[in-house]
Amino acid sequence: MKAVVLKEHGGNEQFVFDAHYPDPEPGTGDVVLRVRACTLNYHDIFTRNGMPGIKVPLPLVIGIDLAGEVVARAADVTDFSIGDRVVVDPIDRVNGGLMGEAFDGGFAEYVRVPAHMLVKIDDALSFAAAAAIPCAYGTAYRMMMTRGRVQPGETVFVLGASGGVGSCCVQLAKAAGASVIAAASSDEKLQRLKALGADVGINYAAGDWVRDTQARFGRARVGPRDQGGVDVVVNFTGGDTWTKSLRLLRKDGRILTCGATAGYDPKEDLRLIWTFELNIIGSNGWGREDVHALLAMAREGRLKPEIHHERFPLKRAAEAMAALESRAFFGKIVVEP
Repeated sequence: MKAVVLKEHGGNEQFVFDAHYPDPEPGTGDVVLRVRACTLNYHDIFTRNGMPGIKVPLPLVIGIDLAGEVVARAADVTDFSIGDRVVVDPIDRVNGGLMGEAFDGGFAEYVRVPAHMLVKIDDALSFAAAAAIPCAYGTAYRMMMTRGRVQPGETVFVLGASGGVGSCCVQLAKAAGASVIAAASSDEKLQRLKALGADVGINYAAGDWVRDTQARFGRARVGPRDQGGVDVVVNFTGGDTWTKSLRLLRKDGRILTCGATAGYDPKEDLRLIWTFELNIIGSNGWGREDVHALLAMAREGRLKPEIHHERFPLKRAAEAMAALESRAFFGKIVVEP
């Protein structure tokens, strides 16, 4: 079969297109899927680069999130049939490990998957939309709903709202009855975010996004006179955006985080945290129940997985990764083997 294989850790030059990669065979409890869509995540970049303390078996086919059709199954697999349309919950919750990191993932025509990692999908849901859901949307759902408990009437600021996690956060906050401020790097992206439900758009590349937000929504102060600020800030960027984000919150506001794509050791200002009694809420990954909840929302029309306008064939998977790193995209980037 055809696959794009990571031979060594490094940059995108380490990806090699292999037209004769070994075809997968189902072992006990396994199925083989024909991969129809694989969506990219920043974790794929971390896997490519190499992560301290995590040993990745090389060569490796990366690609965490994927959806496809069952084309073969082991004799002991009875819950799935040939032809079933499925999405993979990429965490192996029985044996451990992450698809596309501990074992081969979606940058291939076919992939072996333990059957307990599969979730059936409706015919009405595209493979690309289904593949967008588990990692990015599942992470967003756990952060916003399970951990963050976004409530009707709250004001939610989403930083980096144009990517997979961010665009889902916008939709989830709106579905919860909150007012949504979306921050992105271009006016074009902001227009698309408003179409998803954002009430206000902030172009963080065009000016001082902290001052702009404070001018619109006020700022927290000690005392009863001015209790401005927003209720919730979503920040999975870290880096130099962290302390700036704290300045947007009202007293007793909360900042939600599930990652640190711009740096995990930001400068901190503890004075803001104790003075305004701020709450920092972390969220790690997602659960199977989050995937099911999101699939139900998509089925009912309450959630629309956003897909980047350009689809990448398997041979151009390295270009897809470059697009992800450049942030020159909106929604989820899809590779279609």
